[in-house]
Amino acid sequence: MKPEEHAGPLFTDLYELTMAAAYFTRGLDEEATFSLYIRPHQRRTYFVAAGLEQALQYLAGWRFSGSDLDYLRRLNLFTPDFLAYLENLKFRGKVRAMAEGTIFFADEPVLELTAPIIQAQLLETCLINTVGMATMIATKAARCVHAARGKTVVDFSLRRTQGASAGMTVARSSYLAGFAATSNVLAGKLLGIPVSGTMAHSYVLAFENEIDAFRAYARTFPQNTVLLIDTYDTISGARNAITVAREMQAAGRRLAGVRLDSGDMAGLSRQVRRMLDGAGMQDVKIFASSGFDEFKIEDLLNREAAIDAFGVGTKMGVSADAPYLDIVYKLVRYADRNVRKLSPAKATLAGAKQVFRRQDESGRLTEDIIALDSEPVPSGARALLEPVMAGGRITVCLSGLETIRRNFRAEFDRLDQRYKKLEGAARFPVSISPALARLQEQTGRQ
Repeated sequence: MKPEEHAGPLFTDLYELTMAAAYFTRGLDEEATFSLYIRPHQRRTYFVAAGLEQALQYLAGWRFSGSDLDYLRRLNLFTPDFLAYLENLKFRGKVRAMAEGTIFFADEPVLELTAPIIQAQLLETCLINTVGMATMIATKAARCVHAARGKTVVDFSLRRTQGASAGMTVARSSYLAGFAATSNVLAGKLLGIPVSGTMAHSYVLAFENEIDAFRAYARTFPQNTVLLIDTYDTISGARNAITVAREMQAAGRRLAGVRLDSGDMAGLSRQVRRMLDGAGMQDVKIFASSGFDEFKIEDLLNREAAIDAFGVGTKMGVSADAPYLDIVYKLVRYADRNVRKLSPAKATLAGAKQVFRRQDESGRLTEDIIALDSEPVPSGARALLEPVMAGGRITVCLSGLETIRRNFRAEFDRLDQRYKKLEGAARFPVSISPALARLQEQTGRQ
């Protein structure tokens, strides 16, 4: 996915530029390391890493254009020397990050960036925005997939996402986390995600009667006919769908499914399933949409709803129950000094870090250890932060979405069920290595 045209160096908060100008004035531009991580969250016990590809593409193409500099000049905030410095500036640092699709937990760095401090400082806003949004949605989507218990889930959120860029991020992040398809046609074109869609109530209302609408749709899309049956009355709509299905059978075709979009979906889905089965149409699927998220999916399945697939829209696309993550980008080392913020409830961990993950003999995830990046990998563990950029250039072959999906599913399957519960989930064990703990004590005394 290509970075947005507007996402150049001015896609930043003004204070990043004013700090950079002050660094420049004082001649401060030695190497700095920043950690990107999420603080503890009341409604999320795990997160799904996403957005790295977009972030790396942004870093690789990061340049101030002539029009960028003209705008900054008109602000009358910055000296000509500083603007001349920005004119030749490009990202020349290094990045270590968790692979997309990796499950991680609060306080663990999902990305660490090392570069001269002016470059590193100016990149804060876009990295928080890019990784934070993608990770928030991937995490919400993973919860929906888990709640669906193997049933199909499709992204129907585009019309309610908060802008075109968000719509693309939602399609990518939800597919990464296990959604089967998206209604977003542009995401299909640019990202190769399967697309899915049926009809709206306006289509049915445009015809004088429901069955004519169904027949016209079946003639137009004979290989993929899914009929929306609740425009007037769900049960009469199901009868009309069965009539059209029999007409299709006579012509050598088959009805793919019916869709419910309102009412008591648990009871209606069971009733419609009995009607379809009684007509010998056991292979016709029942789709459902309207206000779904992990909580509604879980509730309906607990009530034995006969639903085969869910169209999940607004509540996933805006992560309605947790519409933001407290994701931060904090300086942890500058020049030859490890640094640490000591603010109450917002203290940081000094030093460049690594995250080690342990598994038991069956492959189940058992523990994470936040350690210094210089520590050796403990026996039976693996390091999660991998070098992905050096000298301002991407140094890895970025995985495709299908690979990310497979890797996420494999790791998610290794996470115990008690950590995946929608409510009251246990907290996964995350510890700090003795060496990192000692560094905090030493840094705190400085």
